[in-house]
Amino acid sequence: MTERRWGVENLPYGVFSRRGEAPRVGVRFEDRVLDLSAFLHDEVFATGSLNAFMARGRHAWHDTRALIQTKLTDDLSLAEPHLIPLDQVTLHLPVEVADYVDFYASVDHATNMGKMFRPNAEALLPNWRHLPVGYHGRSGTVVVSGTPVTRPSGQLRAGVFGPCAKLDIEAELGFVVGMPSAIGAPAGAFDDHVFGVTLLNDWSARDIQGWEAQPLGPFLGKSFATSISPWVTPLEALPRVPGRAQDPAPLDYLRRQGDWGLDIELEVLLNGVVVSRPPYRSMYWTPDQMLAHMTVNGASLRTGDLYGSGTISGPEPGQRGSLMELSWNGTEPIKLPDGSVRTFLEDGDTVTITATAGGLGLGEVSGTIGR
Repeated sequence: MTERRWGVENLPYGVFSRRGEAPRVGVRFEDRVLDLSAFLHDEVFATGSLNAFMARGRHAWHDTRALIQTKLTDDLSLAEPHLIPLDQVTLHLPVEVADYVDFYASVDHATNMGKMFRPNAEALLPNWRHLPVGYHGRSGTVVVSGTPVTRPSGQLRAGVFGPCAKLDIEAELGFVVGMPSAIGAPAGAFDDHVFGVTLLNDWSARDIQGWEAQPLGPFLGKSFATSISPWVTPLEALPRVPGRAQDPAPLDYLRRQGDWGLDIELEVLLNGVVVSRPPYRSMYWTPDQMLAHMTVNGASLRTGDLYGSGTISGPEPGQRGSLMELSWNGTEPIKLPDGSVRTFLEDGDTVTITATAGGLGLGEVSGTIGR
């Protein structure tokens, strides 16, 4: 993967603490974190989440970022007393998550899943190209990178209860809402509401999901844990590209609000070994369309809302963002350099997802499976 840069052109936000001190907001600069409450003398950054700052709105996000960049560029010595090495801090969940929604926005992922489970029918269901399919998750089980993931138990088939045997990952991008919207009206401009992005792994119990999702959507198979990176990268820092062509043309409310196809490259590592490199730019539905669909019925946004892109998969086998696809539902085991093989996750396995955006580091999200 491209070398990751953490300079003034990046500056992702996070929440950190030092031993014996309360969590507060900072930005990452190179291999250190800048204590913003002390550096900018602004108490909004003395809180243990980004929510209060995000609620100030788009102009404040822009002005604050520009101020930090100017100060770091003009006279770095003024920031030195407030720059703390990363190995001296603990990183926390960056936002108080309000609602959590997960989408299904990759045509390559949806096509692969359809081929596996409906081999004699059309891979995509009739509605898929007409709207961004999604479901509501559990915000209380969104955890920060590094939090252990307990293997879930549930109903596996009629009369059978036990631990998940098909524990999977979903390599995703999460979108963090800063500004709320009123109930009863669509949200409006995407970049008026969405503050930034974070890496996201929506852990999935495929056997529990397969049994329960008949005919409704994901429930216990998805709600046990969703991991996110401790860093939230502002939209302003991201390289944008045109979204993937869509056919048929979407309805008017889903008309794209600009170039929100993001040029982001992900890497999925299983026990330290790269097993996939999903490209976000291949996604079919863009995040502005997801936000428009999520609120077109009058559903409101709240500060701290989080929505995921769904599994990011590209057209090539080495670009698939889930083990379900990489092992083709267990029929094509993944071979690791130590001679072991995987179809789904075993206890003790660690999955880490990293990403770059035009060379900028987006951090990582990692979790280890336990009982």
